Amino acid sequence: MVFGQVVIGPPGSGKTTYCNGMSQFLQLIGRKVTVINLDPANDALPYECAINIEDLIKLSDVMAEHSLGPNGGLVYCMDYLERNIDWLESKLKPLLKDHYLLFDFPGQVELFFLHESAKRVIMKLIKKLNLRLTAVHLVDAHLCSDPGKYVSALLLSLSTMLHLELPHVNVLSKIDLIENYGKLAFNLDFYTDVQDLSYLQHHLDQDPRSARYRKLTKELCEVIEDYGLVNFTTLDIQDKESVGNLVKLIDKSNGYIFAGMDASAIEFSKIAVGPVDWDYYRVAAVQEKYMKDDEDIDEDKSDHK
Repeated sequence: MVFGQVVIGPPGSGKTTYCNGMSQFLQLIGRKVTVINLDPANDALPYECAINIEDLIKLSDVMAEHSLGPNGGLVYCMDYLERNIDWLESKLKPLLKDHYLLFDFPGQVELFFLHESAKRVIMKLIKKLNLRLTAVHLVDAHLCSDPGKYVSALLLSLSTMLHLELPHVNVLSKIDLIENYGKLAFNLDFYTDVQDLSYLQHHLDQDPRSARYRKLTKELCEVIEDYGLVNFTTLDIQDKESVGNLVKLIDKSNGYIFAGMDASAIEFSKIAVGPVDWDYYRVAAVQEKYMKDDEDIDEDKSDHK
């Protein structure tokens, strides 16, 4: 069983920076991690990747050969990757024994809530290679300073969650820069917990640009609240504590915290319903405790006999 993350999000949300920082953090805590670049437009990588889609296909070549723009070119590249999934599988197989995987995907949002090719690539990998992946959806935190953009980010997050059908973590990235874009109308937890969106209506009504879309915005907010699926965690990729808290949340969503545990069903259930900051470094201690308890029980039975 192999664990990893599917890193997605709009352009500029910090996916490549995230993959670079996350890989460094995971190495620091003792994981053998590798990054797989599946963005054919990303030709300036700050990290070393074990697999690069540009060895298979390049966006610039596709645009020149087929007279496509960037969006059409990316769709073509994902379709091409799906048709040549054997290439990716053969590259991944040597890494499956002991690596944690980070997949750096393109920033074209349509690929993850509209088109099927990227989803089919992910599902084929999960099925054939027995992967346990969590989708990490990055959204730039500065969108919180604009109510209209924030509602758009919520709708995008919800659509992506429903489309991909993966364990999913929504992240407000660059949270350390959020104050640079102006004062927030509400406390940060309003935006992370996605509380009563009707409070946003007053601020939306004050924006002349959105006046003609008031009814539409109201209906969209109701859709988001009716599903009740969207919330966010925050991330400052330069802050180890912030990254560590996110790693714990991801590990809980894809089951990494249970890997290698030999405990009772009761202990598993305690972890599953517990707080997201559960200290999974205590796994070894839990195992040792249960082994010791079993030995004590055996000794008691022997003495009784």
